[in-house]
Amino acid sequence: MLAGKLGLENPIFLAPMGGGPGTPELAAAVSNAGGLGALAVSYLTPDEITRTIRATRALTSKPINVNLFAGGYATSVDVPPEPVMDVMRAVHRELGLSEPVLPKLAPGPFPDQFEAVLAERPEVFSFTFGMPGRDMIRRMHEHGITVVGTATTVVEARTMMEAGMDAIAAQGAEAGAHRGTFIGSFEEAMVPTLELVRAIASFATVIASGGIMDRTDVRQMLANGAAAVQMGTAFLPCPESGASESWKQALLSAGSDTTVITRAFSGRAARGLQNEFIKRMTGIEPLPFPVQNTLTRTMRSAAAKLGKAGFQSLWAGQGVARCRAVPAAELVRSLL
Repeated sequence: MLAGKLGLENPIFLAPMGGGPGTPELAAAVSNAGGLGALAVSYLTPDEITRTIRATRALTSKPINVNLFAGGYATSVDVPPEPVMDVMRAVHRELGLSEPVLPKLAPGPFPDQFEAVLAERPEVFSFTFGMPGRDMIRRMHEHGITVVGTATTVVEARTMMEAGMDAIAAQGAEAGAHRGTFIGSFEEAMVPTLELVRAIASFATVIASGGIMDRTDVRQMLANGAAAVQMGTAFLPCPESGASESWKQALLSAGSDTTVITRAFSGRAARGLQNEFIKRMTGIEPLPFPVQNTLTRTMRSAAAKLGKAGFQSLWAGQGVARCRAVPAAELVRSLL
């Protein structure tokens, strides 16, 4: 089994969560509890990646997973920016911010980020929004690294396995945050987690990801072919999580599934709690990723500091109503 190969005590994997929630403290807490902690470093520079991995290594000697975006970066902007900019100007005024500036396209950071992660030799190197080339996969294997790709369909999973991936994180429709789809449309890739796990388990080592919140969910996925489960939403309210307090409160007060798929915050399809900004963007075509993501970053950061959940990207999976605020190690133990 995958957990045994990695020297883990249990098959509980922390989902990589970029943009603040996935701290070294949270990753280390999950790893120290016998699971696999994770760092999502796609928004970091190579130097920041090195410091983040080393900060995590200072807190745990156990295996960790480091995750990057292996694609998904726009090369052109074909959407008229003014409708989006009108919304952003109004929000900036409400939050007391200076006039928003339309970001410029820049080359994707993946190649340099890849080298920074490879140099630190995490036990697991995982990817979403695409997949690295065969030469990169070969180099990871030469460093003794287990390589995991994110798939939202069987076609994506087969493509990754043919390229040499060791395992597949099957991201079901219930999963929170960004969809990892890179072949076809995200609408076609909204496959329920259990269905996707069963299909991929027939030809690959599969990690179930999406809507998994408690012991019953874990047992169900393992009984249907998953070698491990990957969980993000359940860990967001933990004290070690870097999610803002207003984000955590929104999760804990969700009495039912109020999540929606939106491109409003980043330009890429993602699941989160319905809020004011999503409503204001209704009917307006967002700019492509990462331009929209960069454009809304100042708003999101300010809203987090001000405690205004309506203007934050409140990523969450469909099991959000079962969130609990407990230390990460206690949560891991409760899942076993």
